[in-house]
Amino acid sequence: MTAVAEPGRRTVRIGRVSWVVHRRELIVVGALVAVIVGVGAFALTQGEYRIPLDKLLAAFTGTGSESVLRIVLEWRLPRVVIAVVGGIALGLSGAIFQSITRNPLGSPDIIGFNSGAFTGALIVTLVVGGNYAAMVSGALIGGLATALVVYLLAWSRGVQGFRLIVIGIAISAVLNAFNDYLQLRADLNAAIAAASWGMGSLADLGWQDVVPVTIAVAVLVPLLALMSRRLGMLEFGDDIASALGIPVERTRLLLLVIGVALTATVTAVAGPIIFVALAAPQLARRLTKSAGITLVPSAAMGAALLLVSDVVAQRIIAPAALPVGAVTVTLGGIYLIALLITQAGKR
Repeated sequence: MTAVAEPGRRTVRIGRVSWVVHRRELIVVGALVAVIVGVGAFALTQGEYRIPLDKLLAAFTGTGSESVLRIVLEWRLPRVVIAVVGGIALGLSGAIFQSITRNPLGSPDIIGFNSGAFTGALIVTLVVGGNYAAMVSGALIGGLATALVVYLLAWSRGVQGFRLIVIGIAISAVLNAFNDYLQLRADLNAAIAAASWGMGSLADLGWQDVVPVTIAVAVLVPLLALMSRRLGMLEFGDDIASALGIPVERTRLLLLVIGVALTATVTAVAGPIIFVALAAPQLARRLTKSAGITLVPSAAMGAALLLVSDVVAQRIIAPAALPVGAVTVTLGGIYLIALLITQAGKR
């Protein structure tokens, strides 16, 4: 193993494998991890029954009372874990789509893949009927089907990022209308449950909900890591990527599948949580001052955003709670306005 130091970065080599570690990225990711740990610990102490820090530590060492162990480890910890893992998935998905489209508006919630995953889950729950595994499968199939339709409609001697976004917005509008139709035609109780779930919520989630998201991230992240170099090449444009030996359309399609799978898994568990995938990569890029989208900072930012948003959703009108999607929509709307103003100012 050797390390080659350069100003602001270090190239680490183990045999034939090498990667560049940027000092600023390490600092930003370290700070975000600290935020995640701090906010996560705060979330575990808050609720109808507040738990002091010493009792929280006792719960993790297994020396606390049975009631505290149940509250912390069975009720609150799964919600924190799924916020972190789900945020990682959304942050990475946003990084993929913004790199593919080379546009800060390129994210699964803007392009419509969130809506497609929601449609698939609604069809399973309200029309076909099925268990939890069927709902997860329905969300994945819905997201992939939407991605395929958008990809084919955007195809014109290749896929251009702006064309993909515009067609995705149109497909998203159609799917949202269809989702509303499904809910209006459903049984009242089922429609209310679907509408509540459609806001995006981490409430009442347990370890059984953590498992599918964790498995998806554990499987898809290594695949994404193997394709990270190709993803970076796509940001330079199709011509340059092709000249460097990258099979552009095949790579774009594979990355599209990975990004949709990450989004669809979170949607199946918690409902469509929008704007995290949109904001996380760009906020991480601004903090790290990197030339392009970076995966690890985007993942860390996504985890921090979703966890902080969920804590705000729980505490802002306590003892009542909001769906986390209501908070991410508000924060995302503010971010989107700021982004559009910034882009307009550059013209």
